[in-house]
Amino acid sequence: MSRLGNLGARLYRGEVGYDFIGKRKIWYGVSILITITAILGLAVSGLNMGIEFKGGAVFTTDTKAKVSVSQAHEDAVAASGHEAIVQELGNGGLRIQITEVDTKKADQIKAQLSEDLGIPEAKINADLVGPSWGEQIANKAWAGLGIFMVLVVVYLAIAFEWRMAVAALIALIHDITITVGVYALVGFEVTPGTVIGLLTILGYSLYDTVVVFDSLKEGTNGITKQTRWTYSEIANRSINGTLVRSINTTVVALLPVAGLLFIGGGVLGAGMLNDISLSLFVGLAAGAYSSIFIATPLVADLKEREPQIKALKKRILAKRAAAAAKGESVEDERDEPTDDITEPAGAVVGQRRQPGGHGRTPRNRR
Repeated sequence: MSRLGNLGARLYRGEVGYDFIGKRKIWYGVSILITITAILGLAVSGLNMGIEFKGGAVFTTDTKAKVSVSQAHEDAVAASGHEAIVQELGNGGLRIQITEVDTKKADQIKAQLSEDLGIPEAKINADLVGPSWGEQIANKAWAGLGIFMVLVVVYLAIAFEWRMAVAALIALIHDITITVGVYALVGFEVTPGTVIGLLTILGYSLYDTVVVFDSLKEGTNGITKQTRWTYSEIANRSINGTLVRSINTTVVALLPVAGLLFIGGGVLGAGMLNDISLSLFVGLAAGAYSSIFIATPLVADLKEREPQIKALKKRILAKRAAAAAKGESVEDERDEPTDDITEPAGAVVGQRRQPGGHGRTPRNRR
């Protein structure tokens, strides 16, 4: 078995683990700091909306221009009076994108570009995009996002409980905010591909979160009928039990996206790939982070406000304090049989795992 596979098995059995829930205030602080940075970037820099949203003209040539890309950019800016985006196509031609240009202005720019680039005007194709089309896309995207959020909350509230639905919704908003903030900070263009990428990462982030929630739901079945583990301790075991699975799925998903972003967009210069690859890359990473460090700790916080769960924690802590005062082992106290609670996900038949994922070798219950 590989080292990572062996670690995953030990995490699943509870032989090792990390106290994610106990250190949740640290992760909350990190998330708040990142979110504030993203919001400030959005407020200061704003989003670089693409031509599909602003409207404008796209000029393409099917023959190689007599000037370089940088010179073509200068010519396009001088001819239009607006900022331009110039990209070299695979056939050697150019794609020149200029926002906020109407039909009359586009004809003038086309004639000027023909002269500056040394290409016959008939060889330059001009496509106009109206801002109303981009507005329709944006409205449909917001509508789709709103419907998705409502359905997510309803489904999770039915399948699990409302606290998990709230935690998942907060995690999704967290992921969207960070991704949009990164776009504002790096200045990448926002296109329909970006919107597609944003909607895609929501499903992935939700999948990772539901995996942990399912383990948590199974582990806390009948929790108030025992005095061995608190809700936070079982939640922590649920995270550790699915940790390697989350890491594996995230890494496998990020590798091809990283190829698009860093090799396709960076090395090869295929700038259009950046539209969707950046949102996928940032969103996938943020989704994996929020599933582990935000969603489940939030559920634990909300659950431990319940009178029953709060009373349970008080009883458990009192029992442990009494055992410690008598000089008894806390681990032995936790290993006492209790048949009324469903065995937490990841437990081994005949063995008992320690709450934080740490502790001695489990002993036989039977």
